[in-house]
Formats: sequence, structure tokens, C-alpha cells
Amino acid sequence: MTIVPSTPIASRADELDALDAILPFDRRDQLAALLTDGDVATLKHLAQEGMGENTLRALASDLGYLEAWCRLATGDPLPWPAPEALLLKFVAHHLWDPAKRAEDPTHGMPIEVESGLRAGHLLKAIGPHAPATVRRRLTSWSILTRWRGLTGSFGAPSLKSALRLAVKASNRPRQSKSKKAVTSDVLVKLLEACAGDRLVDFRDSALLLTAFASGGRRRSEVAGLRVEDLADEEPVRADPSDKNSPPLPCLSIRLGRTKTTNAADNEHVLLIGRPVTALKRWLAEAQIKDGPVFRRVDQWGNVDRRALTPQSINLILKSRCKQAGLDPALFSAHGLRSGYLTEAANRGIPLPEAMQQSLHKSVTQAASYYNNAERKHGRAARLIV
Repeated sequence: MTIVPSTPIASRADELDALDAILPFDRRDQLAALLTDGDVATLKHLAQEGMGENTLRALASDLGYLEAWCRLATGDPLPWPAPEALLLKFVAHHLWDPAKRAEDPTHGMPIEVESGLRAGHLLKAIGPHAPATVRRRLTSWSILTRWRGLTGSFGAPSLKSALRLAVKASNRPRQSKSKKAVTSDVLVKLLEACAGDRLVDFRDSALLLTAFASGGRRRSEVAGLRVEDLADEEPVRADPSDKNSPPLPCLSIRLGRTKTTNAADNEHVLLIGRPVTALKRWLAEAQIKDGPVFRRVDQWGNVDRRALTPQSINLILKSRCKQAGLDPALFSAHGLRSGYLTEAANRGIPLPEAMQQSLHKSVTQAASYYNNAERKHGRAARLIV
């Protein structure tokens, strides 16, 4: 029997299997082709050190992009540490002046680099990148440099100056995470689109209700939810002031590590009524007794053992928007978060009470949704009508 030697890419794919709970399976092979053995070793080390799954997932994605960009832009793999000139080249390729580009095609990212990234489905943006995306990738680059025990030039005055000037030149308007909030009227339409009797309908109904009613949970928190995080509570009255009102089922959700907290904070929120019923029905129909709550369901109704990715949460919402006759381009998973606070404001729920459920740390951020909702009902805009 002839033993076929393993290729470097196949070996890296096998190594990435150890991170299958963190890295999307559909990107494993792509990342294996982009990353070096050293990159994979670094990611595995970070996972063993207890780095949060969302942070590690973002680092892996950014690292894959950086490796691909560097090979296309220089012909070589990503060097460690990166020289200052390479960091400046990265900024110049991603933040540029559209007006100058119209006059000079060589300004900004070279066509051959852009074409290569698009061919690899790594570049979707039209025009200069969002400054936040560029800063995030530079931050990831810096973190990975430090974890390799090296010192980079990320604090160099030239890089800071280039970033400041490039952001100003790109003149890119700030994009809203979701153009429209998923308020209760929108949620009703989405749930009507989930009114079938398929497993995927039970899942999506439970997902939307849970994400919204639990305070507008982030898509990463919804994707990371596990059965072990759920705990039954004593039923509560529909009207707390009326002891004769009907009891409603109550469930607590332990969130563990989130974007603004760590696992030690032991934050939890409550689900009451219809969301509890929908969630328990999904778990019963899918026969899920432990592990991830929300999972992929294939076309034959088979339930995967792995959790949905945060991106899948976003795609599910957009798909249900389309079925409900809404424009998917106007909504994203963040619309559930902004929608929860907007709906709370519309119903006159005090901001501190809403923040107990949404777990916003910033009063300013949470209040912005209230302000937008209350302006339409206030007197300030009605001085002359």
C-alpha cells in the first residue's frame, strides 16, 4: 500500500479541526490555505490560554486576511514582526481618497491586489474600507505580534499620522449596524414567516423571540448559548400587581463571557412567557438536551451538533425578512438589540429597567435609542406645526 504524504495545507486543516468549536467549518479549508504553520500554532496556543471564542474567531479571520493581502501586495508571507513600511502600505491600500482615485487609478489598493482578494472572497467592500475595520485588523496584527514575543511598530508616530490623515481623506460616512430596528411590529411579521411546522421554523421562531426578549442579545451571545446556561424559575404573574392573573413560565439565561463582561461576572437575564414556550418547544422537537441551543438544520431536517455561527444568526434574520416581505438590506441582527431598547422606550419603560435586561454598560449608548424614539413624541419638534 502506498502512503500518500500529507500536504502542508491538509496538515493545517487537521490542526484547525481542534478549533472547530471556534472557527466556522466552512472556512476551515480556506484558512488552512492562507495561514502558516506558525499562525495555526499561535491560534491553538491562544485557545489553550483561554482567550474568548469571539476574540479568537476575529483574530483568525483577520490573520487570514492579512496573510492573503501580504502575499498579493508583496509576493511574500506575512513577516514577523512587520516592518513599519508594511504597516503604512496596509493603511494606504485600505484607506484612500475616492476623488483622487478617480483621477489616478494607482491611488489606493492596486487592481491586482484587489482582484486577488475578491477572487478569494476576502474583499467585499466597494471603495475605501471602514476606518474601524482597518484599526481592528491593525490591533489584531499587534496582538498576534506580542503573543509571538515580538515588538512591532504599531505605536510609531508615522503610522498614527497616516491613519489620521487617511481616515480624513477617505471621507467615509459612519455606517449604522442596522438601518432599521426590529421593533415589535417587525418582529410579528418575522414570526409569521416562521409559522410552519418544520424544525427550522421552530428554531427560527425560538431564536428571534429569545434574542429580542432577553434584552436584544448580540448575535455572538445567541450563537454561544448552551442548554447548560438555561435554568427554570418559578412561574410569574402576567400582571405582578394582580394575584389572580395567569402564571407565565420563566427561565433565566446565564450569559457568561460577553462583549462587555467576562465569565466571572455571572450576568444573567430572564425570559418570560411566549419566548420560554418557543425555546422549550425547539429543544424538545430537536431533541437537544445539552450543548449548543441553536444549531444548523439541513434540508432533510437533521440537526447538527455544532452551534450556529454569529454570521448565521444574521443570515437567518435577513432570510426571514425577505420571506416577510421586508427589505433584508435594511435589517441586521443588531436590529434586535436596538429594537428592544426602542420598543422599551415606546412603551414607557424606564431606561434603568431596560438596561437591566439589555445589560448595556454605557448609559449614553442605551439612551441614544430612547432619545430617537422619544423625539417623535416630544414637544420640542412641535413648536411650529
